[in-house]
Amino acid sequence: QVQFVESGGGLVQPGGSLRLSCEASRSIFSIYGIGWYRQAPGKQRELVAGITSLGRTNYADSVMGRFTISRDNAKKTVYLQMNSLKPEDTAVYYCNYASDSRRADWGQGTQVTVSS
Repeated sequence: QVQFVESGGGLVQPGGSLRLSCEASRSIFSIYGIGWYRQAPGKQRELVAGITSLGRTNYADSVMGRFTISRDNAKKTVYLQMNSLKPEDTAVYYCNYASDSRRADWGQGTQVTVSS
């Protein structure tokens, strides 16, 4: 039973940056695609960025060019570098398998608040 633990969120001004981390409990995570998701108040949870076991990445249009997802399999960790943050990026950010056919239990995520 794999667990994902998110960290790195916080309060940042518009235009600022944050780096989120997602650490998995088992090294087997390296063979699966992993995604960062977010859910803002009153909105549906959405996939923000995904990374395959081979390192290929994809992004939601809303964050393209501003966010970068990466992974370090030796550390069992996936990162989300967020630059040029906007108020609309405010949400709780979660990490999980990228495929809905394989899901760990959703945790509490990490809160990102972008406000001046």
